[in-house]
Amino acid sequence: MQSTYTVTGMTCGHCVAHVTEEVQAVPGVTEVQVTLEGGQMVITSDAPVDFAAVKDAVAEAGEYTVVAA
Repeated sequence: MQSTYTVTGMTCGHCVAHVTEEVQAVPGVTEVQVTLEGGQMVITSDAPVDFAAVKDAVAEAGEYTVVAA
């Protein structure tokens, strides 16, 4: 299954890499695709992923905010 979110606060490829790395570590996540322009993040998983865990992972990556798209 796929879930789409919007991440704000990213300004460069380094930001994208940090967000991707942290969200990939969330249990159940099998793939993460983050686009700098527009801030779209698509998470692929076998089962629904806890939004709180995604939010915490994005916050751990830096000064970013995530919302469900």
